[in-house]
Amino acid sequence: MAKRFEELDWATTPIGEISLRRRLDPTVGVDVYEVKLDDEFLMSSLFTVVEEELARLGLAAATGDELGVVVGGLGLGYTARAALEDPRVTRLEVIELVEPVIDWHRRGLIPDTTGLADDPRVTLRQADFFDLLRTGRCPSADVLLVDIDHSPDNLLHPDHGDLYVPVGLTRIRESLGGGGVFALWSDDPVDAAFEAHLAQVFDTVAAHVVEFPNPLTGSSSRNTVYVATTPLHG
Repeated sequence: MAKRFEELDWATTPIGEISLRRRLDPTVGVDVYEVKLDDEFLMSSLFTVVEEELARLGLAAATGDELGVVVGGLGLGYTARAALEDPRVTRLEVIELVEPVIDWHRRGLIPDTTGLADDPRVTLRQADFFDLLRTGRCPSADVLLVDIDHSPDNLLHPDHGDLYVPVGLTRIRESLGGGGVFALWSDDPVDAAFEAHLAQVFDTVAAHVVEFPNPLTGSSSRNTVYVATTPLHG
């Protein structure tokens, strides 16, 4: 009989103590995989709709038949897996700060995304996404999907704040080609100030409110996916 709770991995990292846990959730009766950073819950396999919609909405705005995708933040791998479902994706590079998170996928510890690390289109790269952007070393992409901070106002680290203002968004635009797409997940409602920052830099901006069932509350929850594009030429 499987254990009701199991800590699958734990490690000390530059940003704190990170752990991957599996527990049998009595509400839904399935195994739930969770990531904690110190005492904070970062993500759960119980709530993956918006991570997947981040990829789908971002790719829906992309043009072309052969797309290179960069994902900022690996986590449990649902955004990357959803991106690979689009047959136009020929290259996907995931940038993850924490090496143990990459190792979870190489070891196949997360059943829903088993095989992600072995897909020939995929590169899992340990690096600081924000540092790559600041130094002009972020890989070029047709589509850039970012799921790292909780929202533009709720950051995992104060140093991340420059991404969400015009100077950082301009760096993102510079890493995209013509017709490029930037998509961002946020746990907060639509932020008009952030939309205005996006509009200063990108050609088109859309904020999608994604609603999904929350079995823990017996109701629904909402997150936001921002999608911004560059002109097809220029």
